[in-house]
Amino acid sequence: MPTKPKVFISYSWDNESYKLWVKKLADDLAQNDIQPILDQIDLVLGDPLPQFMEQSISCSDYVLILCTPNYKVKADARKGGVGYEESIITADVFAHQNHRKYITVLTAGTWDTAIPTWASGKFGIDLSTRPYSMNEFEKLIQTITGNKVTKVEKASATYSPLKSSPKRYVPSTSKDETESEDIKIVEIIKDEITSPRNDGTRGSALYAIPFRLSRLPSPIWEKYFIYAWDNPSSFTSMHRPGIAKVRGSKVILDGTTIDEYKKYHHDTLQYAVLTANKQEKSYLQAQREQERRAQEKEQQFRNKIEAEVDDIVF
Repeated sequence: MPTKPKVFISYSWDNESYKLWVKKLADDLAQNDIQPILDQIDLVLGDPLPQFMEQSISCSDYVLILCTPNYKVKADARKGGVGYEESIITADVFAHQNHRKYITVLTAGTWDTAIPTWASGKFGIDLSTRPYSMNEFEKLIQTITGNKVTKVEKASATYSPLKSSPKRYVPSTSKDETESEDIKIVEIIKDEITSPRNDGTRGSALYAIPFRLSRLPSPIWEKYFIYAWDNPSSFTSMHRPGIAKVRGSKVILDGTTIDEYKKYHHDTLQYAVLTANKQEKSYLQAQREQERRAQEKEQQFRNKIEAEVDDIVF
């Protein structure tokens, strides 16, 4: 099997919504045979940030520089984590002239307002639309993998009705696509169940059980699912908050047994999935309504301004 290209994602924590967007981008890369390296995925509490940045940039085949106006300000001023990463990047480019390793990706603003000064003039990718352009995303995939056939095209070419597989989560082309199908538990992935330590220590008889989902969930769904698992509407004395994880198109209960799952966790897992589906839909509907109201307000303002300007005589 060929090694998946490693891609480090450098970005600024502009806000929570943007962080979710970046996590979704990483998920989309992972679905196209690319190994993303992202602090939200690869860091745990206590990890040293400078070491993570240095090692990640060094070991990556490519580095995506997600450019926003805030990113540019921090990069040019060498401020915070972005500034530290920029120091590493510019030093590497100066020493090795490996410009193609570093790909600028416009995610907000304009090329003039969002691109760090050192990267001005670099040919980049524009993912600033919401949802982002599939054509631009495919260009990015082709650049990283060197493969002119995208994962979406491969999946349709190799699909066999004799063996069903989870639908791939690719950038949405419409606002309603995310809600087209509720996520369901497909099966327990038997060959990926881990072995217990059984060393006599507390919890050593427990192990991890992975469940395949019908499609790759969004970061929003993942957030609601984890909360619902940790805080079910009802639970037994054997409920284990904190053991549920979402990894790609899998849910993993890490710290239980098959017997315990059948007796105590089955209903809770189904509840968490159904709750996440419902709350994600409500969230997206609220987002669309908010966008609709904002557009109406903007249009009303523009109509008012146009009428007022038309009354001015020079």
